[in-house]
Amino acid sequence: MAAVAVSKYEFAPADTQDKFHGAQLMYIGWEDHLLFCAPFAFPFPPTMRFGDIVSNVLPGAFGYHPEFSQIDWAKTEWLKSGKPFSPDFDKSLAENGLKHKDAIRFRTPGLTGIKGSCS
Repeated sequence: MAAVAVSKYEFAPADTQDKFHGAQLMYIGWEDHLLFCAPFAFPFPPTMRFGDIVSNVLPGAFGYHPEFSQIDWAKTEWLKSGKPFSPDFDKSLAENGLKHKDAIRFRTPGLTGIKGSCS
């Protein structure tokens, strides 16, 4: 049964970019790896290089998974809000068109979790 609001529900969001001291939220998830049940949220400056996230941030977030060290970043498939995305590792988040609260996911062909379990 669908729920219907009985009145207008209008409010100012509490997590607008101006609340993050120059940073923007970025959600990052790893497809087919349900050991991480949801994307991680990170506050990054828009000027941060995408490659710095891959080399300096993702190992701390996902590195304890046994398959992380096997990732071939040249073959990784990226999704931005569910659509194919080709980030330039040498450009900033802003230059890659990434904005506050964007969600990106990466898929690693041939790696589908522990013993293919998606975990």
